Amino acid sequence: MRRFVLSIAIGAPLACAQQVVPFGPPHDSGQAVIAAYEGWFANPDGTFSLLFGYFNRNFKQELDIPIGPDNRIDPGGPDRGQPTHFLARRAWGVFTITVPKDFGANKLTWTIVANGKMAAVPGGLDPLWELSPFKDASNNTPPFLAFSEQEKFVQGPRGQSQALAAKVSEPLPLTVWVADDAVVAPGATVPRSSPVSVTWTKFRGPGPVTFAADRPPVEAADFKGPASSKFTGKATTTATFSQPGDYVLHVVANDWSGEGGRGFQCCWTNAQVQISVK
Repeated sequence: MRRFVLSIAIGAPLACAQQVVPFGPPHDSGQAVIAAYEGWFANPDGTFSLLFGYFNRNFKQELDIPIGPDNRIDPGGPDRGQPTHFLARRAWGVFTITVPKDFGANKLTWTIVANGKMAAVPGGLDPLWELSPFKDASNNTPPFLAFSEQEKFVQGPRGQSQALAAKVSEPLPLTVWVADDAVVAPGATVPRSSPVSVTWTKFRGPGPVTFAADRPPVEAADFKGPASSKFTGKATTTATFSQPGDYVLHVVANDWSGEGGRGFQCCWTNAQVQISVK
């Protein structure tokens, strides 16, 4: 039988990582999950952040792959903060790994084995992979996000986190506050409802998580946001857990440029909520 392969580009705007994957008709399940190295950026303290996402080749199947031989990052792993729950299709820039100032030519490799198929991608500080996740060519910047209107607002893929407690089968309220500069590229328009969208997903955990709305509406709210803010708002939903254990939820705030910044690695903001469910 003749076998075809498709080299697909997954990665930074300046140089795309190429993964060789079998070419064939789309499948709802049974396919690989491919780690995606998006690129790197410098941090104010002199360290660097490596940004990773993934591409689940299944159109419907979501997978839970525990940290270990089938979901590992080396060296220094296997746990470097990567997800264990993989949504269907492409997930852009979902987590970062901070590496030291002297990381140099070293690399980290994320290996995922899903449905018996292994895929691995290295990440390092090659100059061609440098990102600009805090401002794009049109001077658009990521939305700001906070867990309270009084707390520190952050922006960009490094994000922030908070810890909460919940009980099985009892909905847990989740609210985030957002702010945005409302800058758009020439010819683009800001959505009438809100220039910011918010999406909640499961990142880690032993059982299913049900959101009242995984994309809750962002309603305008009057509070003092960062100085560059032209819009301020908040979004509220609930999460219900079917099993006890430790969970991590991921929330991402996107502006008009949408998921993955339309391939330009700007502009979105990540955050995580660590939840102990009794």
